Amino acid sequence: MKIPRRLQPLVDDGLIDAVLGQLMSGKEAQIYVVRRGEEHCCAKVFKEARQRSFKQAVQYQEGRRGRNSRRERAMAKKTRYGQREQEQAWLNAEVEALQRLAAAGVRVPAPLGFVDGVLLMEMITDADGLAAPRLDDVTLGAEQAVAHHHAVIREVVRMLCAGLVHGDLSEFNVLLDAEGPVIIDLPQAVDAAGNNSAAMLLRRDVDNMRAHFGRFAPALHDTDYGREIWALYEAGELHPDSALTGRFVGDTTTVDVDELVTLIEDVREQEAWRLAREAQDEE
Repeated sequence: MKIPRRLQPLVDDGLIDAVLGQLMSGKEAQIYVVRRGEEHCCAKVFKEARQRSFKQAVQYQEGRRGRNSRRERAMAKKTRYGQREQEQAWLNAEVEALQRLAAAGVRVPAPLGFVDGVLLMEMITDADGLAAPRLDDVTLGAEQAVAHHHAVIREVVRMLCAGLVHGDLSEFNVLLDAEGPVIIDLPQAVDAAGNNSAAMLLRRDVDNMRAHFGRFAPALHDTDYGREIWALYEAGELHPDSALTGRFVGDTTTVDVDELVTLIEDVREQEAWRLAREAQDEE
């Protein structure tokens, strides 16, 4: 096929030998199958910001650290330089997430390089060596659905133990290779400890998986892994191999209103006393 403009520099520099074809086109990037020596891998060509339908919402960017204060200030002020830096940070996010998760044992494509907005990564294949299908393209039996759902939940737990939440997990960004689910598409991954939306995004990810697999195994609709996982994480008790039940019971402890009112009054009195002392010191 004709070499796409964005991939030509990689061919010229010898990073890839040939472009074999387009694998898919998504809301944020186009994926091509390329050859490096005897190896087939994928080249993810990110679309320019104005062409992407997935927006860099503030809820995804919160908690991400800039590389220096000048860049952080520029991004906050939305200067032209800041917008370029923000775009680069968004593109780098997937590479960094893949590296971090692969090191933690999460089933994600291995990153092979990142050049000029093109991410080279491992090609995920099925048992026949063909490009692995997305969950959305596969019809499952009830037992298969339960098994794959369990596997995805384990990957979600491993991701959270590594400090990340996918943030956009659905049947469209999980592949099925010969061994089971593989998580893909991570530019919007959020820092679990530094993002106020992390709990909501994790529950949404898990609920999306429950809804999809529940089409084939209705009993999954009665599970609540999202809140169970987050509660364990908040308590510092979540581990990659934590035993999960799929059940969650919130805190049902009755609040002692009188005790709460007394506590509030005590705080008010202490604050009034502190202000009075400061006023005296100023005199």
